[in-house]
Amino acid sequence: MAEPDKVFAGSIPKCYDTLMVPLIFETYAIDTATLVAATSPKSVLETAAGSGAVTRALAPKLGPDARYVVTDLNQPMLDYAASRQPADARIKWQQADALALPFDDASFDVVVCQFGAMFFPDKAAGYAEARRMLRAGGRFVFSVWDRIEENAFADEVTEAVGALFAHDPPRFLARTPHGYYDLARIREDLSHAGFIHIEIETREKMSYAASARDAATAYCFGTPLRNEIEARDASLLQLATDRATTAIARRHGHGPVAGKIQAHVIVAAR
Repeated sequence: MAEPDKVFAGSIPKCYDTLMVPLIFETYAIDTATLVAATSPKSVLETAAGSGAVTRALAPKLGPDARYVVTDLNQPMLDYAASRQPADARIKWQQADALALPFDDASFDVVVCQFGAMFFPDKAAGYAEARRMLRAGGRFVFSVWDRIEENAFADEVTEAVGALFAHDPPRFLARTPHGYYDLARIREDLSHAGFIHIEIETREKMSYAASARDAATAYCFGTPLRNEIEARDASLLQLATDRATTAIARRHGHGPVAGKIQAHVIVAAR
């Protein structure tokens, strides 16, 4: 993974939350929150929390005495997430690296990570840290995106923006968010981390936007794809968004648009 792939700063946290979360993350956040809350955990650790989509969905489902520690590697994302969450004494916000967590062994009933594992430079090490956090019988609940070809808008944006920079196409979306989809590899990494009981479900959903322009803007302004475009030629950010808009509209129409999204949802028990 390229270093800029981890940079969620500047205007990206707000754009990510207001554009990307309703586009593709919110529907999976509801599923994730339901999975986590199913066993009525007393203590939950969230890693790579991003702008707080899961946090907002999960907190109302936890008991009044639950302890919920929410972490992210990027302080700007964590700050934004905290600003969006109603005051809640059960929640502690803490900057932390999912590969080097600053908590004692066996401190939590559940570790949850929605669409963050793809960013781990060492997946097995990240999973081992999650396992270290868990009490006996605890669960690691996480999700990763399927291949980019199974995610319509991401694929179309990548192709359109790539054509604008044919000599050096930005590949953030294919490389990182959609670059860790092989189920055999996921199982192998979890096994290397010490997990034995592993359940994986591939879930297809639909992504909705008010227009092709809204969907294109979400990807070009609300993800590190923006960093890649601006690193090549900042003056072409708007043109790249225009090209992505045209590509989405060509396939999905000029009014409200809907496109397939697909992800793997994993539960690994200690």
